[in-house]
Amino acid sequence: MMCGLETHVQLPSKTKVFCGCENPVNLKDDADPNTLTCPTCLGMPGSKPRMNEKVVKLALRVALALNCKIAGDMFFSRKTYFYPDMSKNFQVTQFEIPLATDGCIEIETDNKKKKIRIRRIHIEEDPAKLIHETNNTLVDYNRSGIPLIEIVTEPDFTSPKEARAYLFKLAQILEYLEIYHPDSMASIKTDANLSIMGGERAEVKNITGTKEIERALSFEYIRQKNMYKRGSKITQETRRWLPESGITKLMRKKETEADYGYIFEPDLTEITIKEEEKREMQKQIPELPDEKKARFTKQYKISQKVAEGITSEPRLADLFENVAKKVKIEIASSWIAGPLLKTLNYNNLTYKTSGLKEKWIIDLLLDFQNSRYSDLTTERILRKMVDDKHDHISIAKKYNFSAIDNALDIGKIVAGIVESNQKAADDYRSGDEKVLNYLVGQVMKETKGAIDAKTAREKLMRNLK
Repeated sequence: MMCGLETHVQLPSKTKVFCGCENPVNLKDDADPNTLTCPTCLGMPGSKPRMNEKVVKLALRVALALNCKIAGDMFFSRKTYFYPDMSKNFQVTQFEIPLATDGCIEIETDNKKKKIRIRRIHIEEDPAKLIHETNNTLVDYNRSGIPLIEIVTEPDFTSPKEARAYLFKLAQILEYLEIYHPDSMASIKTDANLSIMGGERAEVKNITGTKEIERALSFEYIRQKNMYKRGSKITQETRRWLPESGITKLMRKKETEADYGYIFEPDLTEITIKEEEKREMQKQIPELPDEKKARFTKQYKISQKVAEGITSEPRLADLFENVAKKVKIEIASSWIAGPLLKTLNYNNLTYKTSGLKEKWIIDLLLDFQNSRYSDLTTERILRKMVDDKHDHISIAKKYNFSAIDNALDIGKIVAGIVESNQKAADDYRSGDEKVLNYLVGQVMKETKGAIDAKTAREKLMRNLK
């Protein structure tokens, strides 16, 4: 398998790339169709584009973060095609001289690191949105003119798993750069060019998300492999990914670059990016995920796996550093990378969108550190904090979660459990260590979760000697 990716990222500038219309990606909800438009993004005769300086700066930030070489001078071209989503019958993009070239992203799959080469990053405009109905196709030009960057890789992927790891890493970097957030209106879409056995390549379009890229490439790889086995000829073509059915479907025979009839865009001037602008932008790039992960493992003496979980989201990493100032590092790291992250993932949330407050997390973990709650009770409280969006005191009171009673005679409770479960106790003494889990459960049941599993296990093992 040989595969390269072309990823389109919508940029969060205030206005569109070539006009002053509001950029829809900054809205909380979809605007009414065809209300964020003007003669320029509708392609009316006589309308003229103008370049959005903010778009160039956002694109430059991404290019520098991906270790690219920046063009000194760049300009735009017209990519000609006739389709309802581009009313002026051409797309303004960059062809001959893009913004940036020769970058890379390092990924890791199956404990092996690999550098994926970035061939080019260029700026272009998004076409309109087509809405297909049973007997009609509608066009919403609100999306027309949204600024995009297209990040094109070399054909370095040899498995769908690598492509998924790359897209996850790219989205993570873009989130750290404040270019993209999973819960925003902006989108990241990827086209994949895949071939096997050195044959012709198929382009698969309409892939959204890290999970879908793995599904789409897995299907396309098997489709081409089966064709190869049957002796069928694989032709260069464009296919569409259909996530509902999990298949790719032929759209059209693949165009070549010559088919698009590229010409220079005469209505936009050449743009010069000065060296001092590059240096100034480089200073503004924040600490990125790999750098933060390396610092956390060194500074806080935590494992690579824990650091990876904590740095999976920039706000989560900030939370950890603030919590670690007031709570023991081993408690802060294990709870944020463990139960908190697990609960957020289960609810399909990020820390940013969870509604949790930093003070709530600190107060809860301080109470756990001071042995007010067992680990089981603490995790139950944490889950309800995510559900109800309240502090842990309110949650404990509402759901009657018991704090550890320091006056509780744990030794007496354990002795009683052992005495009433004599067969299990004898089996453990005879070498059956699995029954210890049953006895631990009985202790926790008797104490209503006020005693954590670790303490119960230790007390039982001492009693059963």
